[in-house]
Amino acid sequence: HVQLVESGGGSVQAGGSLRLSCAASGYTYAAYDFAWFHQAPGKEREGVAAIESTGSTSYADSVKGRFTISRDNAKNMLFLQLNSLEPEDTAVYYCAAAPRSVARPALSKDEYNYWGQGTQVTVS
Repeated sequence: HVQLVESGGGSVQAGGSLRLSCAASGYTYAAYDFAWFHQAPGKEREGVAAIESTGSTSYADSVKGRFTISRDNAKNMLFLQLNSLEPEDTAVYYCAAAPRSVARPALSKDEYNYWGQGTQVTVS
C-alpha cells in the first residue's frame, strides 16, 4: 500500500520561500512518477510540478522560474522548493504518485493514483 506524507508548509510573507517535503513508502520508489498539486478554497486541484522516474520535470506556467521539484530516490523523498512566493500561491499542497508511464499528461490529477493528506501554504 502506497503512503505519502507531506510536510514543510507554513505561513510566509510575499517574496519568501518554503520547502515542501513528501515522504513515500510502500513501493519501489524509483519506478514511480510524482507530482505536486495545489488546491485553493473553492477552486479545482491543479498541477504545479511533476517529475518522472527518468528525472524529467514539468511545471505549470504560473510557477516556472519560481518553484523547483526534485526527488531523492535513495531516501524515498520528493521535494518542492517554493521561491518568490505570491499571495496567489496560497493553497493546500498535495504530493501524488503513480506507476511510471510514457506520454503521461504530467500535471493532470486524473493520472495519479496515490495522494498525501496535504500541507497548507499561506502567503500574505
